[in-house]
Amino acid sequence: MTTHSVTSRSEGMGNEALTAGTGRTWEQWFELLDAAGAVEWKHPQIAAWLRETHDVPPWWCQTVTVGFEQARGMRLPGQRADGSFEVGASKTIAGEQAAVLDTVISTVTAAVGAQPVSQSRGAAYPTARWNLGERGSLLARANPTKNGKTSVSLTHSGIADADRVAPSKSAMLGWLADVVS
Repeated sequence: MTTHSVTSRSEGMGNEALTAGTGRTWEQWFELLDAAGAVEWKHPQIAAWLRETHDVPPWWCQTVTVGFEQARGMRLPGQRADGSFEVGASKTIAGEQAAVLDTVISTVTAAVGAQPVSQSRGAAYPTARWNLGERGSLLARANPTKNGKTSVSLTHSGIADADRVAPSKSAMLGWLADVVS
């Protein structure tokens, strides 16, 4: 089985995009945050400092904060503020939104051995959610169809152990590959 690594925020986003969104590179943000003593702060304090002191837009505050926490060993890639882990996978699949979601639900249900505990069909972004017990939860989301294709994302939340992140990503990518087979 091929494992798929989970990259850190700063590995996943280049300096060009970060600079376009915030006016600074990763290294520049890390230098400023280090000088401010942010390695001693909690996540909300770092994000608030970025917003209040440097007028960073909210989404970018989260991006820079998580990137800094990961770079300084305060958080592992995929780790949430509560200590659990989350990982996602996505794929664009030929077909209309409802039909693609139905196929994803069928594939995931067969793989996890349980029916979804909830579905939201009327929303712009229809979803299905599975409760995986101690293994967390899984959310499937079908984005609106464009050019006859639907982008589907799977998100596994509440993973208790970092060692389970890469295998979960591999499994989700396999399920999505099965949908198009």
